[in-house]
Amino acid sequence: MHDDHDHADNEMDAMTARVRALETVLTEKGLVDPAAVDAIIDTYENRVGPRNGAAVVARAWTDPEFAKWLRQDATAAIASLGFSGRQGEHMVAVFNTPKEHNIVVCTLCSCYPWPVLGLPPSWYKSPAYRARAVREPRAVLAEFGVSLPEETRIRVWDSTAEIRYLVVPERPAGTDGMSEPALAALVTRDSMIGCGLALTPEAA
Repeated sequence: MHDDHDHADNEMDAMTARVRALETVLTEKGLVDPAAVDAIIDTYENRVGPRNGAAVVARAWTDPEFAKWLRQDATAAIASLGFSGRQGEHMVAVFNTPKEHNIVVCTLCSCYPWPVLGLPPSWYKSPAYRARAVREPRAVLAEFGVSLPEETRIRVWDSTAEIRYLVVPERPAGTDGMSEPALAALVTRDSMIGCGLALTPEAA
């Protein structure tokens, strides 16, 4: 399921297959440098976008009024930090707790909140994730290295063209007194989809 794993299910959707074919042709003609493309994708998938979401989470962890606003009107709260635009017009924030863990999927396609998370990872768009996250979320989480107590409820949110979700992970222990930028560094992209946990200060 995760990028770091090998899978028997390597099937690509039609759009991905066309993009791969086009990239191959352009590369063979010397018009595209695959390394440059990979660097651009990495920037938007793992750095620019997720940093925005991490800033939102860190603010919610440190500012109870902002957290309340984020629960009530995530679109406006997120926009107040300067993060808005296409794919993020209608946002809903869901908060993880010891009793409930949230995970986001888009069963129809790959709707994703670009302004706060950047480009969607390839596994998020895969048919395997889109189907199994709904049917067996606990097993999927285990494949990402997230083992939750049996008593923790897992709630699956299905993104649509109208609504996109941001998971606010639980704040790690031992982070009292840390600044917002330091806290933001603990927030991973996967934790804001629900397929990971925020890092501990030691892990970061």
